[in-house]
Amino acid sequence: MRPAIFLPPPDPGCVLLILVSWLLNPARSEITSLDSGNIDDILNNADVALVNFYADWCRFSQMLHPIFEEASNVIKEEYPDKNQVVFARVDCDQHSDIAQRYRISKYPTLKLFRNGMMMKREYRGQRSVTAIADYIRQQKSNPIREVNDLEEIKSLDRSKRNIIGYFEQKDANNYKTFERVANILHDDCVFLSAFGPISKPERFSGDNVIYKPPGENAPDMVYLGSMTNFDLTYAWTQDKCVPLVREITFENGEELTEEGLPFLILFHMKDDLESLEKFQQEVARQLISEKGTINFLHADCDKFRHPLLHIQKTPADCPVIAIDSFRHMYVLPDFSDLAIPGKLKQFVLDLHSGKLHREFHHGPDPTDVAPGQPIQDLASSPPESSFQKLAPSEHRYTLLREKDEL
Repeated sequence: MRPAIFLPPPDPGCVLLILVSWLLNPARSEITSLDSGNIDDILNNADVALVNFYADWCRFSQMLHPIFEEASNVIKEEYPDKNQVVFARVDCDQHSDIAQRYRISKYPTLKLFRNGMMMKREYRGQRSVTAIADYIRQQKSNPIREVNDLEEIKSLDRSKRNIIGYFEQKDANNYKTFERVANILHDDCVFLSAFGPISKPERFSGDNVIYKPPGENAPDMVYLGSMTNFDLTYAWTQDKCVPLVREITFENGEELTEEGLPFLILFHMKDDLESLEKFQQEVARQLISEKGTINFLHADCDKFRHPLLHIQKTPADCPVIAIDSFRHMYVLPDFSDLAIPGKLKQFVLDLHSGKLHREFHHGPDPTDVAPGQPIQDLASSPPESSFQKLAPSEHRYTLLREKDEL
């Protein structure tokens, strides 16, 4: 049964014009329709696949169809091999099992796959032929910069995460594994490589991969696992490239909200790295067991002034720690509370138990009131969620459901 969705009516003239143009100018190439019988085979054999998850009754899906097909035509002229780039689509009404498998919650959703592996970041850019074609060209570009002199390593941007591979041969299996990992994680790390005589000083006991973390004085970390084992290499690299505490920006806000987890956020001034380091250390010390139930983030106070105003704070009050549950925002009373053992973890546990929500509406829980002290029902109105506004918009997608949040 289709969900009840209330959207502003589309411009009939605009939609009709696009659809008529699509019918009168049929695509020169066929978009591959995926079903449960062919999806694994087609995606596993494609270097890059862009899949449109759609529903025929969705007006945004209808408008995307001709654009998606024309972008496919443009790209197939540049990459004629059918396995280099695949443009495919899934009718989610007809194949609800596939939609559930990939957790589709809005139409249309454009997901990127590499050799059958779904990438974490879906396409959220402009829905135009040029933008989609440029996106695919970017995905097909080499994610690894080749180093021609080891002196180049000394001038790396140490504000970024750098993964460097030193290999004897470019056509060896060790490098092919490294290349697969780089294709997946190139948005999170800078990947570099050196070969042959150039890399020899760094290959003491064979091919070598090292991680240079942010910070001029941060020590290197060496990968000690099998160089041909993709799963081990990917897991190690992902751990280095995707930090436990991520930065939220206006560019990745929609992606982070769609993960569906509440936010634990440190608001700090951009140059206040000391507070960020303390927050990172306490999250790692107290909250590693909560990973998967809440997102650990940090945000630039100047850029996110509006959420601060929601909790009656300004950049002058930073650093500030808050939780956004997508319904309300809750503030840790004082940043110095971070130094109290277990305080940060209790703050998160109080969110999950509903205690933060209850106390904002009714005052302290009875268990927190001193013996003999009268219990008062203090009605209050907690600040509404600010980051929920970064979630996918009903003016761009047909949203299937709303998640229940604390």
